[in-house]
Amino acid sequence: MTELKKTTKSPRRRAREFAVQALYQAALNHVPAPEVANNIREHTDFKRADAELFTQIFFGANSNQREYMQLVRPHLDRDENLVNLIERAILLMAVHELKEMPETPYPVIINEAIEVTKTFGGTDSHKFINGILDKLVTDLRPNDPKRG
Repeated sequence: MTELKKTTKSPRRRAREFAVQALYQAALNHVPAPEVANNIREHTDFKRADAELFTQIFFGANSNQREYMQLVRPHLDRDENLVNLIERAILLMAVHELKEMPETPYPVIINEAIEVTKTFGGTDSHKFINGILDKLVTDLRPNDPKRG
């Protein structure tokens, strides 16, 4: 009998997933960010997440949504209003990290966004997210030595 390898999520991955869920909830329900954050923090698995990273991403992405979507808009292949709320939340999360967290290498940010998209997004959503973020790296990290 073959044993399936169980992949454990890192605290940082969990923080990103919770940040996306919080951004989604805030957009869907029009609930103030502090209330959404408190609700998310009450989740049983939240204790296994990087709480500081969650706070940085969620509050940063939430408060800069308009600016971040202006950065994303030129790279969209559809009207901004047709981007579903999960994809939008993932893009906001990744843009915040690309723009405000230079200590995180951009390939890590893109990979994490793709993995979170595979968890929450539609069948081919990860391809859409990858395409947008690949283009945004040029705008947001033009001098990054890892950019090829």
